[in-house]
Amino acid sequence: MSGRGIQFEINKHLCLKDPQMTNYGQKLISESIVLFHEIGFEQFTFRKLAAKMDSTEASVYRYFENKHTLLLWLICWYWEWVHYLIDINIKNIEDVERKLKIVIHNIVNASTESPLTSYINENMLHRVVINESSKTYHIHEVDVEEKHGHFKSYEELVAKVSSIIVEFNPKFKYPKILASNLFEMANNQIYFAEHMPDLTDIKNRKDKHIDLENAMVEMSFKLLS
Repeated sequence: MSGRGIQFEINKHLCLKDPQMTNYGQKLISESIVLFHEIGFEQFTFRKLAAKMDSTEASVYRYFENKHTLLLWLICWYWEWVHYLIDINIKNIEDVERKLKIVIHNIVNASTESPLTSYINENMLHRVVINESSKTYHIHEVDVEEKHGHFKSYEELVAKVSSIIVEFNPKFKYPKILASNLFEMANNQIYFAEHMPDLTDIKNRKDKHIDLENAMVEMSFKLLS
């Protein structure tokens, strides 16, 4: 925590200059979230972002090499945010069943906006994660990027949740599979509820987060019992 709000250590290879550390960088992050949300990854360009910021492409390129690394930086920030929420909310909780329920709640509801991050709209960023995150690793160069630690934030978050799963049931053989599927389920089922309703049992869009959390808790505990 600092005068600039909460900050996370994101893989240094994803940016040329840490946007968290300057007012321009924070504005860049804020406006890029809005633009990704409005037009999607395919239509996003640094020229459009610069115009939205009343700035220049050259200034944007001082922070990021391309829109892929910018999107991946944003996604990593979100996973760090979820990790932070889990750590804060399970602190001093000894009941492992309650702990796992808190984890699932945070996975589903991490989109709640926070005053700790005034330049990041967590709700809008969550929309970007739902719609665009798979495009950061369903790519031909995924193995190269994995070696450079580009997905470390997600991997560490999955490891955190899988350790709690093991704590709940040490005999469960597939903690990482369950942990990673909880995250993928949280994103995909919300997407399906909004765009492809025949692929989900979540029918009430208004209460979709509540329905999804209940479903994830029920399935998880049945698997682990």
